Amino acid sequence: MKKSLGAKTLVYPTPVLVVGTYDKAGKPNAMTAAWGGICCSKPPCVAVSLRKATATHGNIMARRAFTISIPSEKHVHQVDYLGMVSGRSVDKFAVAKLTPVKSDLVDAPYVQEFPLVLECRLVQTIELGLHTQFVGEVLDVKAEDAVLVGGLVAIKKMNPLVFTPDTQSYYGIGEFVGKAFSVGKTL
Repeated sequence: MKKSLGAKTLVYPTPVLVVGTYDKAGKPNAMTAAWGGICCSKPPCVAVSLRKATATHGNIMARRAFTISIPSEKHVHQVDYLGMVSGRSVDKFAVAKLTPVKSDLVDAPYVQEFPLVLECRLVQTIELGLHTQFVGEVLDVKAEDAVLVGGLVAIKKMNPLVFTPDTQSYYGIGEFVGKAFSVGKTL
């Protein structure tokens, strides 16, 4: 029998996303977020939900673009820092010793050290109470050669972080358990 936990934000686990933007003066900013993911296949789109109080929220509204950098486990300290302080008062890239790279396609920076990057043009905003959901069309995905096998991202080479909302903890990924749209055929 299942026990009720009440209405809460509990999808398990959530991806760790680092949202890159420029402020009005062109200063790069990066913010860690966990409320996001894929939201459309065609056109390819991702969504990220942010509070209006964040600098990133205002930056996306002004620039109509953002990037999503997917960090690996080895960057957990920098990733956590990026979610703890405001880009209004500190240069997060400098403190975290990360490198902002200007996207060729959108008006936003991405994190050079993180192995996977999505460059997104803002296509829709949805007000959802405390958060605004930003839907971005993915114009390009860039991946480090070191995480590719046969032109595809190898998750065990990338070692992405995941987040557990209820315990507010970071984890790595687990072991391979089956091929999607295949393993179910055994039933």
